[in-house]
Amino acid sequence: MRVLALDYGSARCGAAVSDPTGTLATPLEPVLRPGTRKGFARVVALAGELEAERVLIGLPLSLSGADSAQTAETRAFAARLAGRLTVPVELHDERFTTLLASRDPGDPVASEDSRAAAHLLEGWLATRSTREAG
Repeated sequence: MRVLALDYGSARCGAAVSDPTGTLATPLEPVLRPGTRKGFARVVALAGELEAERVLIGLPLSLSGADSAQTAETRAFAARLAGRLTVPVELHDERFTTLLASRDPGDPVASEDSRAAAHLLEGWLATRSTREAG
């Protein structure tokens, strides 16, 4: 299953995609200003271009697991996107993905936002494979 992961932010939306086997996560170019008409259209188009079968959006919770200031905006973006796509849109805890991305010596070309999206996707894929194995 090909999954598109998004690390939503009002200025930039990091993006990453899984390979068709759901094993690898590859960072993509971030989408600028995803809340604007043009930025939102680019996110929708990206899901179609990649033939994503699911869109995963990082949910920015506080360290305690409570909603943060960014959580409501992210939930609204996810709901708006779910209304435009025919594939499932799912929120997933993104705590520590930005920290991991900042420490990641990985692809120097990929933005930190997109590396965070890749970490989000890797965590989700690992959780999914553990559930399916059990």
